Amino acid sequence: PEREGMFHRGPGLNLTSGQYTAPIAGYYAFTTTLHIGEPSDSPVALPGQSGLALIPCSVPVRREPRRKGQGCRGSRLRVLICVQSHCQQNSNLETVSRLENSGDLFTISVTGTLYLQAGQYASVFVDNTAGSPLTVQSGSDFSAVLLGV
Repeated sequence: PEREGMFHRGPGLNLTSGQYTAPIAGYYAFTTTLHIGEPSDSPVALPGQSGLALIPCSVPVRREPRRKGQGCRGSRLRVLICVQSHCQQNSNLETVSRLENSGDLFTISVTGTLYLQAGQYASVFVDNTAGSPLTVQSGSDFSAVLLGV
C-alpha cells in the first residue's frame, strides 16, 4: 500500500500505471468510484456562480453503441473501465452523467463484470466535455475481483 487506509492484495494491480492485469483468464467484477472536482489552481468562482454538479443520464452502464438522439447532450462526463485501452469496442463498462452548474465536488461510479484473458489489463478513463478542467480527487478508488473462470 502506498498510503494509510489503502488496501492492495494480489499481483494484478500496478499502482504506477493504474492498470489491473489479469493473472488468469476469467470473469472479473470491476468497480471505480471517482471524486471529481475543479483543480485546486483553478480561478475562484464568480459570485452567484458555483462549480459543476453531476446529473445522471438515462444510460448508466452500456455495452452496445448509443443510438443517435439518445443519452446526454451538452457538457457531460463519461467514466469508462476499458480492456486493453479499447474503449470504443463492446468490451467496456461506462457511465455517462450530465454536468450542470451548482456544486464543486461530486462522485461518479462504474461497476460491472468483464471477461479478461490472462495478461490483459483493464483501466479507468475519464472523458470530460465540459468547458472547464476537472481533476480526480484523493479518496477515489478502483478495484477488481476474480469471480470465476
